[in-house]
Amino acid sequence: MKTAFLGLGSMGLPLARHLLQAGHTVTVYNRTRARADLLKQLDPVIAESPAAAARGAEVLITMVADDAALEAVLLGDQGALPALPRGAIHVSMSTISPALSRRLAERHHAAGQTYVAAPVFGRPEAAEAKQLWIVAAGPPAALERCRPLFDAMGQGTIPAGEDPARANVIKLAGNFLLAAAIEALGEAFALGRKYGIAPAELLDIANGKLFRSPIYENYGKLIAEQRYEPAGFKLRYGLKDVRLALAAADEVAAPLPLASLLRDHYLSAVARGWQEIDWAGLARVAAADAGL
Repeated sequence: MKTAFLGLGSMGLPLARHLLQAGHTVTVYNRTRARADLLKQLDPVIAESPAAAARGAEVLITMVADDAALEAVLLGDQGALPALPRGAIHVSMSTISPALSRRLAERHHAAGQTYVAAPVFGRPEAAEAKQLWIVAAGPPAALERCRPLFDAMGQGTIPAGEDPARANVIKLAGNFLLAAAIEALGEAFALGRKYGIAPAELLDIANGKLFRSPIYENYGKLIAEQRYEPAGFKLRYGLKDVRLALAAADEVAAPLPLASLLRDHYLSAVARGWQEIDWAGLARVAAADAGL
């Protein structure tokens, strides 16, 4: 399938590689050309602009940092949307607001194109190992047409209905739950440390006897070992996602008091200069507040 892929960061690069390895014709674009050059051995077409990448594509995939970055590559100077052919599908795999997802669906419909939201659950190492879960929402025919691409990139696709914004809300709700787990681990470990209980000891009891959760296991180890660099998912993006969840909640008058607490703790981490560490580093705030 003739595919354009925009955004070759820590998530996008392995996904584009999987598509090329599966035999798809892929044109790639990244704001920093050096990232695209990392795929040269797989012989992609490297475009000089989002518009150049989108021309002639059957499917356009975007994996960028946030709402502003997505609007820039689609609607900015040399943006992809005007260059994308009628009948093509745009698959947005970024974690963005449901509000932007709705606007993009409208813009693509007006241009004779189809929009699919397909955010993912998983860190960069999961992307490398094809272990991502893809949450996909959009017209059924478009989802079916994209299935070979989804199968090449992840371990499974979770259908989320015909309204693309549903996939974005599921993604934000999931990331809110992950952030809440990180906060709980950080506070519990801080309490244990004040009484001389090692985080690894407490984690072994909590995850071995109480929860048996891969989330507690993976993030618990990062926090117990204070292994926050290099960042798999930067703390500043955790703050971004919590803000998106709060904005989505505001739209429908759904109070999220815990999300408000998480936002404030992420802001506290940013104020301490920790925005570039892994978002599991939120636990540092609980430790610092406890004098550790």
